Amino acid sequence: MKGHKDLARDPETNAILNVNNLEYTQYLSRREVKTEKNQKVQTIEEDLANVKSELNEIKSLLKELLHGS
Repeated sequence: MKGHKDLARDPETNAILNVNNLEYTQYLSRREVKTEKNQKVQTIEEDLANVKSELNEIKSLLKELLHGS
């Protein structure tokens, strides 16, 4: 395409494509890092929810011990 050496038009689909392999590789790397970060955050959130649940269970058991139920 004129003025954009990294872009080309696909003759079959007429789509505009980025033909710069380095940029594409960098994009894939950024996407992978972001996916890994999101997975870590999700794992931390799940762990925190489990800890909260277990803490509530411990509190409940302690209350039972204190009140002699």
